[in-house]
Amino acid sequence: MIVYGVALLSACLIVGMLIGEALGIALNVEANVGGVGIAMLFLVFASNSEKFKSLTEGAAGSGIKFWSAMYIPIVVAMAARQNVAAAVDGGMLALSAGVAAVVVSFALVPVLSKLGNGPIEDENDGQGAI
Repeated sequence: MIVYGVALLSACLIVGMLIGEALGIALNVEANVGGVGIAMLFLVFASNSEKFKSLTEGAAGSGIKFWSAMYIPIVVAMAARQNVAAAVDGGMLALSAGVAAVVVSFALVPVLSKLGNGPIEDENDGQGAI
């Protein structure tokens, strides 16, 4: 049932937002610092936890899997709506920090792929098209 997935998502979001607000207060920033990202991590950990194993099996598991899969696009959509024009108006430091983050991310792709378990094997064992 999707309701269990929504309940787990809501609980993770509330805890993540509370921690994000607490981090904002601790860092003396008037904003929520990473609350949505923290909530996403909680959802990933909770959906893979042994404690919630009974929820993730059967009909209830489909709801949790659905919301776990939907949560990352939701976070990406929330990040995409940030005001890029304000960042550009903020000066060259904001622009160069954004460009540097993208360049470093692209540069780390080969490094991270070498750290993985090797190439993913095709089900056809290399025979035929994918």
